[in-house]
Order: sequence, then structure tokens, then C-alpha cells
Amino acid sequence: MRRSFLSASLVALALACQSQGSSTKKPFPGPEQATLEAPAEYKVRFTTSRGAFVVRVVRDWSPNGAARFYNLVKLGFYDGSRFFRVVPGFVAQWGIHADGEPVMGRWRNAKFPDDPVKESNARGRLSFAMAGPASRTTQVFVNLGDNARLDAMGFAPFAEVVEGLDVVLALSSAHGQKPDQAKIQREGNAYLDREFPGLDSITRAEIVP
Repeated sequence: MRRSFLSASLVALALACQSQGSSTKKPFPGPEQATLEAPAEYKVRFTTSRGAFVVRVVRDWSPNGAARFYNLVKLGFYDGSRFFRVVPGFVAQWGIHADGEPVMGRWRNAKFPDDPVKESNARGRLSFAMAGPASRTTQVFVNLGDNARLDAMGFAPFAEVVEGLDVVLALSSAHGQKPDQAKIQREGNAYLDREFPGLDSITRAEIVP
């Protein structure tokens, strides 16, 4: 009887450990793993809640920007994130991880060097968001209008939308610039879904031929 009881206990313990292990989420990679070299040109398809769009990245336009974007896409950084800032005629912005602090705590200070501005911030082109010199990390935006004034401020385009610009232009702008980026960094989608329902999201971003 005692042996049978011990065997049952061991089985229960093993099942509990197995269940706990399977529910443990693997930590998202940190910036130290963003070491891949970007091709001279590559395309990325964004599948979103509004539809799909494709961007063409040109390394020569912004070498450092193209490299960081390539690594973020390969790591799946943008998957599940929200378009938290959409201002018609100006920009559609994203790039804060869906999980917030557990990931952003490692990435928010992963700054990379600036690039010279070689192309203008015309409608449909992508640039990294920045708060001053050498401050680019993970956030990017698509220009929804001709924003040439951003050129002199150091925003260096690294890509352009080549398919589905109509999808980008149709992204929900109901909340404009209201979401608090500091709170998104802490809480991720939980904050956005609670306070700003209806934001469009990225299902998946992937490199395509």
C-alpha cells in the first residue's frame, strides 16, 4: 500500500512539473542577439488586422537602420504589437513590444548609431523614431504624408511601402497620439487594450522574397 501511494505521488509530482514547464514562456531574445547582417535589399510583409502591406528596405539608404530592422523582424519583435500612434497625413507608428516591460526593459536602451539622411521622408517611407542624436531603438513609423521637414531633424528613411499603402492609410486613427508611451513600455498591449480599444495590430512581420 505504501509503495503504491509513493508511486502515485511521484506520478502526480511529475505531471505537475511537466505542466508547469510547458506553461513557462521562453524569454524574448535581448539586443545582444541582434547581430545578423542585413542584405543589400530585402522585403518585409506585415500581416495586420487591417490587411497586409509590404516594405522594401534599402541598406544603402540607412545601413544601421536597415540592420536593426532586419534583426527585429527576424526575432519576431513586432509580432502582436499595436499601431499605437496614427495621425492622418503625418505618421503611423509602432515598435513597442506587446509584452511591455519584460521585453522593453532590455530593448529600450539598445540604441544604435545614426545614419546620414540620404532620402526624404516622403509618403510611404519608413524611418526609425528618435528623441535626439543616437537615440533610435525599436520604434518605426510610416510617413502618411510628405514630411520633408523631418529630414533636417535627422530622421533617416530606410525603407518604403511597395504594396498595400492603402492598408497603411486605413489604419485606425481613432485615438491619435493619446496613448502614453511610457505606460505602453511598462504594460504593453494590456494597457492599450484596456484604455484604447480598437487599435490595429500586427499579426506577423516576416522577410519575403
